Amino acid sequence: MNFDTQTQSPAAPLDVEAIRRHFPALHDGAAHFDGPGGTQTPDVVADAIRHTMLRPLSNRSSSTAAGRNAEDAVTECRAALADLLNTRAECVIFGRSMTALTFEMSRTLSALWSPGDEVVVSRLDHDANVRPWVIAAERAGATVRWLDFDPKTGELPVEVLNEQLTDRTRLVAVTAASNLIGTMPDIRAFADAAHSVGAKIYVDGVHYTAHAGVDFKARDADFFACSPYKFFGPHCGVLTGKPELLAEVHPDKLLPSSNNVPERFELGTLPYELMAGTTAAINFLAGFGAATGSRRERLQASLKLVEQHEDRLREQIEAGLSELPGVTMFSRARRRTPTLLATFAGVQSSAVSEFLAQQGVNAPASSFYGYETSELLGLGEAGGVRIGLAPYNNDRDVARLLDALNAYFARETG
Repeated sequence: MNFDTQTQSPAAPLDVEAIRRHFPALHDGAAHFDGPGGTQTPDVVADAIRHTMLRPLSNRSSSTAAGRNAEDAVTECRAALADLLNTRAECVIFGRSMTALTFEMSRTLSALWSPGDEVVVSRLDHDANVRPWVIAAERAGATVRWLDFDPKTGELPVEVLNEQLTDRTRLVAVTAASNLIGTMPDIRAFADAAHSVGAKIYVDGVHYTAHAGVDFKARDADFFACSPYKFFGPHCGVLTGKPELLAEVHPDKLLPSSNNVPERFELGTLPYELMAGTTAAINFLAGFGAATGSRRERLQASLKLVEQHEDRLREQIEAGLSELPGVTMFSRARRRTPTLLATFAGVQSSAVSEFLAQQGVNAPASSFYGYETSELLGLGEAGGVRIGLAPYNNDRDVARLLDALNAYFARETG
């Protein structure tokens, strides 16, 4: 596969071995099913970060090469993220993490809330899209309403939201995909429902963006957040929003700081090297798919291939897990990412995970900040074994995982 010229046919399957060659971390022999916590990093991303830091660099300006390099890093990153998310480049906000960006936005939006207003949060969400809104609501005297997913199916239908909406609802916070069990709610339906009562919708797209094509405009969300390190990039966070809403929102900022969007939301000097790495990650991902077209078109084609590849491996893992003694699989929704959460009767999930690690298979056990999700499933903070797929996983990885799990239970029962 040629990641520079995109020569792969869009009809061809994902060339996993070509992808894997770009990941030095895979050379240690481990099978990585820990992608939901952050993917491994391809060489092209590390090279972009190194190149940015070693060439002339200063605060953004047009008067020096160092300033222009910084400006280019910012401009190129916003354009790449706009293509990935289908949003406007001038509406891309960069931050330390999705959690930090969400806390900052919750403080800003809640300044306009009053006692009696209502905020809706979901028990399907990572706590980064729950606690900021709960804290903000408590400070404003607003009421928090909760959306419970069905623990038997993992589904969160829009009807659950409709039951909680009132004319006092100010914001709905919901995930595009659960980082714990993979459920993918119908975000467009949620957005339509929220807008029908004049509420805004804030979507956590961190887990979703790594596995499926994002169309911010078509989903009609008001805000959408993601994390580049979930799709091969460096550790940082990104938030986009509708331009008319961002223009109305005025966060706390330093007096000399720009009041322009998106700069008014970005505290301090931007991390130019991380922005360059994010651009490289998106260009790398765009190289998986179609031979021609815009970067947006190539990204869409690539992510279709990724979905097909990951779903095929997911089905293999699900079939293998179903044959293990005492297994309970909690990832059951009709639309879900290739992320499986499993527990085993009479066995601590941490013990299973530790055994897998000894066999060179990385599949950690926890609730992974899906605090409310794990509580509703009756798992508590212990959670379960999470098996998450990334584009670089292959059939050999799956075979090693299932062989190791079978070896563990053969040892336990033997």
